[in-house]
Amino acid sequence: MHDGSGRIVVSNLTKSFGQVAAVQNLSFHVEPGSVTGFLGPNGAGKTTTLRMLLGLVRPTAGYSTINGQPFEKLGNPGRVVGAVLEAQGFHPSRSALNHLRVYAAAMGLPDQRAHEVVQLVGLGGAANRAAGGFSLGMKQRLALATALLGDPQVLVLDEPANGLDPEGIAWLRTFLRAFASSGRTVLISSHLLAEVEQTIDQVVIISRGQTMFYGMLDDLRKQQQSRVIVQPADPSALVAALQAEGITGIQPTPDGKVAVVDATIQQIGDIAAKAGLAIYGVQEEKADLEQLFFRLTSGQYAAPGAQMYGQPQGGYAMPYQQHQQQSGGFQYQQPIAQQPYQQQPHQPPVAQQPYQQTSPYQAPTPYQQPAPPSPYQPDPTANPTHNDTTGQGGNA
Repeated sequence: MHDGSGRIVVSNLTKSFGQVAAVQNLSFHVEPGSVTGFLGPNGAGKTTTLRMLLGLVRPTAGYSTINGQPFEKLGNPGRVVGAVLEAQGFHPSRSALNHLRVYAAAMGLPDQRAHEVVQLVGLGGAANRAAGGFSLGMKQRLALATALLGDPQVLVLDEPANGLDPEGIAWLRTFLRAFASSGRTVLISSHLLAEVEQTIDQVVIISRGQTMFYGMLDDLRKQQQSRVIVQPADPSALVAALQAEGITGIQPTPDGKVAVVDATIQQIGDIAAKAGLAIYGVQEEKADLEQLFFRLTSGQYAAPGAQMYGQPQGGYAMPYQQHQQQSGGFQYQQPIAQQPYQQQPHQPPVAQQPYQQTSPYQAPTPYQQPAPPSPYQPDPTANPTHNDTTGQGGNA
């Protein structure tokens, strides 16, 4: 018997597929009344973790519980947990409403509940259309409607904003916040922090199956760090003047400027004026949450092009590196004249002809959306009372 708390617990969860460690010693809690973002790059282990949480994959070690029980011991899990792992499990010729009726019957719910949730997710006007003709965003909404049938206490959604247009994303954000504010629990995965930043309260960031950050979103925001990029007439003199005032977070940039951490533009300007130094340019750079996310997860699937073409050295791609200390204090070292992108001298190919296209490009026939019945009429081929024998359907 579950405790009805709505709490998700993941403790030391590990899963290996042969020699591949998909998830390694992962632990976090999701409390009711909050929206938790489960973030990481593609292949980080997010979906594997959610599948273990929902009893679809057996962990190598560790455990996970919902309401104090493993998923398989929840009794009627659809009345406790609504989950969407992918939005593709629909019979293509079955209408959205009939799809929901099948799942409602499986959970012992009346057909009226199917009508309620199809309206709730904004598909009321397309309820009698075949799901096979839905766009990806509409399929996402239908999958969410399926998860909401049992009026669950917990929602677990894998990439719920995938395929939604800006209006749909705004609607989803509002819905999830309202769902959590009613004392329920929401866990959503994404590979983009910016996609869920305005929705979540707590964040779990993983990479290579390991926890890189776990805490409140506000705590992650506090890690944002700014620096000031200065273009002085005499970099060495500016460094000496800054150090004399107790400012030590100084780093030269490849283009001859000076990057200063933990000092404001006004402080630097006052120090330069006091020392009689000319300043030709100054600007403040601030790492946003997306850049912090990239820093925490960088390197898992780095493509060769990242090294081939380089990255601007003055940016936030890497944490600040303090230059070498010498006796007598920090010595400004003029950076080696190196461009972020170094291309080899161009050598024209030998006897290479310009690219010839084999045939003129033929523009595809413009997409013609099938004209929906007006008003929507029940699918004549669908029988609402017909039992589902296909074995297919959406996500529970």
